[in-house]
Amino acid sequence: MSSLALSWTALPLTLADAKTPRMADFAPPTDEDLVASSLAGDGDAFAELVSRHKRRVFAAAARFARDDHQLDDIAQEIFVRAFRHLGKFRGDAPFEHWLARIIVSACYDFLRKERRVREQVSLDGAEWDMRDAGIDAAIAAGRARELVHWALAKLPPNEQLIITLAELEERPMKEIAELTGWSESNVKVRAFRARQNLKRILETAHER
Repeated sequence: MSSLALSWTALPLTLADAKTPRMADFAPPTDEDLVASSLAGDGDAFAELVSRHKRRVFAAAARFARDDHQLDDIAQEIFVRAFRHLGKFRGDAPFEHWLARIIVSACYDFLRKERRVREQVSLDGAEWDMRDAGIDAAIAAGRARELVHWALAKLPPNEQLIITLAELEERPMKEIAELTGWSESNVKVRAFRARQNLKRILETAHER
């Protein structure tokens, strides 16, 4: 696998509709089959994994990205990590579950990186006001989604992640614990704090 060169631009982001008659005669390979082929040096096999799972990867990344550039960066990082750690996939759970943990980890790292960038901008003396005219307009118009997205960005990375997984994606605490590697009790505590902080931020926004 080390001899394979992974180029993000070479990864297919669309699936061909046409299939040759010979391909139609056989059942498509499972994700596990594609993993095994990838580890054996078949670059096309990993490209097929990307095509199969790119929709859910982009959907997850879109919850954290502020623009298309960030969305592409997060998605690329997810697939690069999956490629590099493919040998750690044991097959004791579906591939999509294994990939979900990588998605959560990459998104969490992105949030922490963004937090450091924002803090550095603030330390450098540049203007950094999360409350702007757009948010005032969103409040006036009652656009809840925009307001919640703004308020989420004010939370620490771990709380942003918890709220996204628990409230926006409606995942149970046990599943969040499995995805993050945190204990279930820790997840519950963080979720409680995140909800309280989010509520406080939203109430403060309306009071201004």
